[in-house]
Amino acid sequence: MKRKPKVAVFASGSGSNFQVIVDAAHSGELHAEIVAIVTDKPLALVVERATKAGVSVVALQPKEFPSKADYEAAILTELTNLEVEWLVLAGYMRLIGNTLLSAFANRIVNIHPSLLPAFPGKDAIGQALAYGVKVTGVTVHYVDAGMDTGSIISQQAVEVVDGDLEKTEQRIHAVEHELYTKTLQQLWSRGPLDVGHEGVAKFLGPAFCDE
Repeated sequence: MKRKPKVAVFASGSGSNFQVIVDAAHSGELHAEIVAIVTDKPLALVVERATKAGVSVVALQPKEFPSKADYEAAILTELTNLEVEWLVLAGYMRLIGNTLLSAFANRIVNIHPSLLPAFPGKDAIGQALAYGVKVTGVTVHYVDAGMDTGSIISQQAVEVVDGDLEKTEQRIHAVEHELYTKTLQQLWSRGPLDVGHEGVAKFLGPAFCDE
């Protein structure tokens, strides 16, 4: 049996995607060991979720460091101590810089609430409604130095509820919770991706998984 990769989840808010990921890991649905949550918001709800789940918390505020490189170096020290191998971004509201990109090349994954390359950056759902599209979606992608510009791993379409941000968000979040877990499992196990409900999902990227 393949060794479980050690994973750190990065989040800045409530941590709903973190909760789904850690629950899937505990149940065996996701073949991974979630060893840390990294957050730039020490009072975020995700910290409470991580504590209840028995996951180590790395809570560091960027303003306490002289530069982004120093901030990420402090995070990297913690991750190295925990032997982390993969970074999974789940609502982390900061761009990853060169320090972490270099240390985890091709091993940082993000989820974004649109069909990239459409509507990158903040408030992607609001952007979609403002533009008037009928279909938006969810994208899982590798992280590079740009804003949601990394290679796409999987995507799934979601119909917009015309003029209703809240209901559209609910649809998006439901897809996020299922697609992220299944995509990560595919990424780490090399098996076929089968999302299993309405929408389009596809696996495009290579897997990087230790045997």
